Amino acid sequence: MADKEHYQMVVIGAGPAGYVAALRGARLGLRTALVDKRGALGGTCLNIGCIPSKALLESSEQYHRALHGLEAHGVKLKGVTLDLPTMMKRKDSVVEKLTGGIAMLCKKAGIDVYTGTARLVDSHSVEITGGASEAGEAGEAGQAGQAPEAGQGKAAESTAISTLKADAIVLATGSVPVELPSLPFDGTHILSSTEALTLQDVPKQLTVVGAGAIGLEMASVWARLGAEVTVIELQSGILPGWDPRACKVLQQEMEKMGVSFVLGAQVEARNQSKKGVSLNVKLKDGSSATVDSEKVLVAVGRKPYSDGLGLESLGVKAEKGRITVDDKFRTSIDGMYAVGDLIHGPMLAHKAEDDGFAVAEIIAGKPGLVDYATVPNVVYTWPELAMVGSTEAQLKEAGISFAKGQATFGANGRAMAIEESAGFVKVLVDSETDKLLGAHIVGPWASDLIAEIVVVMEFGGSAEDLARTCHAHPTLSEVVREAALAAAGMPVHSV
Repeated sequence: MADKEHYQMVVIGAGPAGYVAALRGARLGLRTALVDKRGALGGTCLNIGCIPSKALLESSEQYHRALHGLEAHGVKLKGVTLDLPTMMKRKDSVVEKLTGGIAMLCKKAGIDVYTGTARLVDSHSVEITGGASEAGEAGEAGQAGQAPEAGQGKAAESTAISTLKADAIVLATGSVPVELPSLPFDGTHILSSTEALTLQDVPKQLTVVGAGAIGLEMASVWARLGAEVTVIELQSGILPGWDPRACKVLQQEMEKMGVSFVLGAQVEARNQSKKGVSLNVKLKDGSSATVDSEKVLVAVGRKPYSDGLGLESLGVKAEKGRITVDDKFRTSIDGMYAVGDLIHGPMLAHKAEDDGFAVAEIIAGKPGLVDYATVPNVVYTWPELAMVGSTEAQLKEAGISFAKGQATFGANGRAMAIEESAGFVKVLVDSETDKLLGAHIVGPWASDLIAEIVVVMEFGGSAEDLARTCHAHPTLSEVVREAALAAAGMPVHSV
């Protein structure tokens, strides 16, 4: 294996940032190695994050619709029952197909994939403990529809230690859930998002601590499936930092589904037994309350994960837990780069992918750039929320004069036809130039609708550019156009 130990690029971490960096680098001609300690590629996103959660969100929404949403369409069902094992099996199948697909792509790109734990020896050397498997072997497992597991192929040499030499090392080890000292994860009663995706039974009561995207998505899943869900949030509203009006619409829709919210509240203590967890909560008025539940999901955010890499011994600079990089993703150590959740910017899979794509181009001698001002953010509840750019509060704080245009789904023909009329689109523009500065959507398929606004913003476009673009009728995207028309002072179906 001596002739395979030196690479032009070694990527540590096979999540969205890492595997995209490896694929882009290999296709640009870089001899590339990809190292990950999980047997299946794709990182948190594909294995225990974005993909399994969206699979469960879709399945739970289908179940909820069958119970409550079809009578208005003239479809009456009786005897609808939940088959949770089948739902979980489907979720796992989606994950396996995608992780296997990445393994196949790595094989075809000629990437050497090593399964094991990586440690930085110096700025150009990586030591791997726990075995190694070549991309070919991982790819074959992927083609069979099964995610490659640690222990296949060369990974079976569990005590093996390999040292890889690299011209450039890319750190892409992602993030992990934040654990509260008062609510340490035990995997049974106090859960992280990982355990919340693998419950074998619907809990009678579920308390979610944290009203961010992960907390609200998991609250939606289990409330639809029959759990009595309570969401506790320290701030005075859900989704801090998002458009308040959009958040209010979402909260009202989730309350209709049976989710209860305790806002401006802090968990002060817990009492745990075999039956469940009792939380002592301090409310915003200073009084206290007790919230009892079978299980508690702690979803208060994520933090960068770099344990065991040896960053401190090499003197890699970091600030507030994130590795410091320049505009070329270079760390303070020559030849070492960092991307994704390890560095500045939102902890989002698509942002991480763009980081990985750009850093590979830079290492290959090409220009690489990510415009963080146009990275969209989405919450996959129902209705969905999506945003890009600035909020009204941010523009006011910056002293930027802006105008806004709004349009509701309630006045849209397609939304009425599919019985999904809750929500609106809001666009924010510069008062003088009409340049798009931000957009906020709460409504059906907001995750898809936000894309055209992102494209216009990438080109520095205006509300009028968007407003004068012909949209098919009847479509949900017409609400986006109508909001742009209103912002440009040309409303048609809005006032």
